Order: sequence, then structure tokens, then C-alpha cells
Amino acid sequence: MTGTVTTPGRTLDHPAREDIRLEGVLHALSDPMRLCIVRTLAGGKGPLSCSVFDLPVTKSTGTHHFRVLRQSGVIRQAYQGTAKLNGLRRDDLDALFPGLLDCVLDAAARQADRPGTH
Repeated sequence: MTGTVTTPGRTLDHPAREDIRLEGVLHALSDPMRLCIVRTLAGGKGPLSCSVFDLPVTKSTGTHHFRVLRQSGVIRQAYQGTAKLNGLRRDDLDALFPGLLDCVLDAAARQADRPGTH
């Protein structure tokens, strides 16, 4: 089963909660750029536009990273006007894999605080 977010003329497919797989989530979170996106979303106060993220990659590569996160069930994307808003699917992830997201975010923060890491 797939969930779909629709805006007139624009449709984005998202996996339904029951279709989110651990291996897909772990794969999505294993990339430094995608983990950076997730950390930013976790620290925000709601959905953020793609333009908020200052990723050191081309626009097409950035789009790829957002797509991987969406298709794995880590984020939900929806159009608002011409902007694509991104939000963590924290409720879904916490229900399926209790503590996983918090553990990954905590580990990423500790790693970022170590000398010589970004």
C-alpha cells in the first residue's frame, strides 16, 4: 500500500506506515548528506522547504537525497504553492522502530562534536 500526497497537478508517493522497512530507513540514514537533512528537520519547528537546506551538492543530487528519504519513509514531502515542504515522519518511525531515530540523531550529534569531524 502506498500513501499519496496530492496537490493540483502534483503527486508525491510515500510508503504507508506498514510498508516502511528497517533496511530502507537505515540505508537512507547512512548517507552523510541525508543524515544532515534529517538532523536539520529534527531540530526544526515543523516542515521546512528544500531551499532552507544549504547542501554542498548540485540541485539534482540534493533532489535525489530528498527522494531517497521520502521513498524510505523517513520524511514526508508536500507541495505548498511552488515550495516543496519536508517533515520527519517521526510518529511513524517511532511506532515502527521505537528509539531508533533518537539513537541515530544522538549518535550523529556526538560524532559532529568530536574534534576533526564535520
